[in-house]
Amino acid sequence: MRTIWLASLLCGLALVSRSAQGEAIADIHLHYKWSQQEVTSIEQALAVLDENQVELALVTGTPPELALSLADADPERILAAYGIYQLSGSEKARWSWEPDLLTRARKALASGRYHAIGEVHMIPGFMARPDTPVVKGLLELAAEFDVAFWFHTEFSQPAFVIDLCHAHPKVRFLWAHAGSVLSSKQVDEAMSACPNLWMELAARDPWRHRSEIITDQQGTLRAPWRELILKHQDRVMVGSDPVWPVEQLEAWDQSDTGWQEVGRFLRYHRSWLTQLPPAAAQKIRLDNARAFFQR
Repeated sequence: MRTIWLASLLCGLALVSRSAQGEAIADIHLHYKWSQQEVTSIEQALAVLDENQVELALVTGTPPELALSLADADPERILAAYGIYQLSGSEKARWSWEPDLLTRARKALASGRYHAIGEVHMIPGFMARPDTPVVKGLLELAAEFDVAFWFHTEFSQPAFVIDLCHAHPKVRFLWAHAGSVLSSKQVDEAMSACPNLWMELAARDPWRHRSEIITDQQGTLRAPWRELILKHQDRVMVGSDPVWPVEQLEAWDQSDTGWQEVGRFLRYHRSWLTQLPPAAAQKIRLDNARAFFQR
């Protein structure tokens, strides 16, 4: 059944209008990692953005300086996020115990070259509580330097996000993948309770999600997600999250070819965006990102 679904979806993507394909878009979830740099040069990455009409891009680097290499090459289009990981995915399970993280982050943010902190993985069972020194300190830095706190939750509940946003009302939170595996109802609960919370819909696609994909097997936006997106249309954005193949995660012996998949992921978003009223689609495709990052 899944093969049939994907085939149906690909056919639907092929029918996305030429005009929609040509409209500018903001990609608010890009990575540029050491394992991607091996197969995708800066010039090739910029060409991918050109090919997909990406007008504004948020990029995090591993190590963090790699995001700056892209931003320096195209400062009008690319915003660097300060990535808290130095090398590999293993840090996702222990970053909140890194004693020198706050020192590194403060120095980076003081440079004025970063527009966000993240992607920060806040995964229960691996991460210390939000009120512990490193986590709290990182959130305080986001408020102090007025940068977005771009965070990823997994297997969490709306209460976790609501408590986080209420505890730090001066922080602009950007919620990766709209809560990842959370339902539209749960996402709505958090969005409704937190005026300082924005969400992006990267990776809510059939290639990488096994639950709560926002479209059905024909590529039609599911009714609960349509209602949610329209309700919060001023605080919704999209992104590609080009980490691929997704099954290998952070393989040390294989390059990450995610940048070669950006077009496919953005076509998916463009497809369901055409199903919204034009004014709402324009906000989600580009205008909200411009407003959020004051660009």
